[in-house]
Amino acid sequence: MRTALKLVLAIGTVVVLVIGGFTAYIAWSFANASISTVGEVEFARPLAIPPLAKSTVDAAGVRTFDLAMQAGATDLGRGEPTPTWGFNGAFLGPTLRATRGEQVKVNITNGIDETSTVHWHGMHLPAGMDGGPHQPIAPGANWSPQWTIDQPAASLWYHPHPHGETAKHVYRGLAGMFILDDANEVALPKTYGVDDFPIMVQDKAFDGSKLDDRAGLFQSTGILGDTVLVNGTPGPFLDVTSERVRLRVVNGSNARVYRFHFDDNRPYAVVASDGGLLPAPVETNELLLSPGERAEIVVDVRPGERTVLQSTPPTGDSNRFTGASDRLDILELRGAQTLTASPVVPATLAPAPDLADDTVGATRNVSLGGSNTNFGKMDLERVDIVSTLDTTETWNVTNADGQVHNFHIHDVQFQVIRYAGGPPPAVLAGWKDTILIPQGETVELRMRFTDFADASSPYMFHCHLLRHEDQGLMGQFVVARPGEKVGAIDVPDHDGDDHAAAEVSTGHAH
Repeated sequence: MRTALKLVLAIGTVVVLVIGGFTAYIAWSFANASISTVGEVEFARPLAIPPLAKSTVDAAGVRTFDLAMQAGATDLGRGEPTPTWGFNGAFLGPTLRATRGEQVKVNITNGIDETSTVHWHGMHLPAGMDGGPHQPIAPGANWSPQWTIDQPAASLWYHPHPHGETAKHVYRGLAGMFILDDANEVALPKTYGVDDFPIMVQDKAFDGSKLDDRAGLFQSTGILGDTVLVNGTPGPFLDVTSERVRLRVVNGSNARVYRFHFDDNRPYAVVASDGGLLPAPVETNELLLSPGERAEIVVDVRPGERTVLQSTPPTGDSNRFTGASDRLDILELRGAQTLTASPVVPATLAPAPDLADDTVGATRNVSLGGSNTNFGKMDLERVDIVSTLDTTETWNVTNADGQVHNFHIHDVQFQVIRYAGGPPPAVLAGWKDTILIPQGETVELRMRFTDFADASSPYMFHCHLLRHEDQGLMGQFVVARPGEKVGAIDVPDHDGDDHAAAEVSTGHAH
């Protein structure tokens, strides 16, 4: 009897200790969930400027780039080099640049030990060249997509899109910018690396000198790091030599939403969004960008001054485990004592999107919640939406749960018709391919499907918080000619070097 009582008491003590320890851990996690690096970052490293990728132009006018995925190690300020991945180098990749009307070809070699892909985020191109999960590149293999640039000047980017592994591959460093030019570009700062700069912003967490890709307790959004890198540089500063500087800002983070502003609250001009120039510059002192979104801003700088680009709490969400209460120092701008003259930002930039008065061929309802869309969890064998070539559609996209979600669609740029029950703010007046959706709200998007029809090759639509995407918050659509039936979809095997045709089950059209 005494032995049994002792055993019961011992078990009870262990249970109490376990519960107490777990409760203490939850309390510690809650207390440490918010991050603030304001005033703590030593801006001691010059901002790395990705090189412009070399290219050749053949007799047929095709501009060819070469990209090689490779593993390496990078000084990310941790005392010893951090194992990383990159394109044509150890971390991140060069900036590709081409002009509207050019044919481009990219020879890609996979030099890492995992199957990956290269997706051209924001690019209008055939589905078979898109670089989604249906175009895998096995270790040691090559892929050479080719297409014609046929869209306005814009700041796009490229990154992996392997099924279920996108978050890891992007987090390790596989990403770069793809700048599109137009012969009729307006007078803005445009000398690369002088007054026109790529600004790839990514937050990282570390375990010693290694990247830590584990999400913390309750962090359903994915990884939220306490170190912000810009173009792979920790604690970066940018020496500004002109009166105005153009910053092409890319939110390249896996999960973090940023609200960009300067520490002195100075205004700046937002001149472009995902798909190119806005109709007119928008003067503001803060800008919200979710993962995958881009914006171009023009900032006035005075001789000899310093100002810090920061991120303040980004949303009205009170959940500190989504990064909603974080404050971050990002990049210091340092004005030279003498600055060269810069053009005044034009009052008119580009034609406004023109789809609001289009005849709508179909209306789609898409909801994002948990790890599913309303069509179910992502399935490579299922086509959820069949869109018809040369038609305009309205997509009503809803954030159906209490999590942070945004929406990205491949191939097309959309016009925002209504945002969370009202007209879109001015910074959303241009072409977009990625948009943050407030919790419980709906955005009305209008898009036109042109040029490319292939009923057997799907494009993707998904949440661009990469953990959500990998967990299944993604769907597929094809663009078909009128009356064309959806064909069998080639589904890659796990090795990425064979394709097995699968019969397609088609989701609801509305």
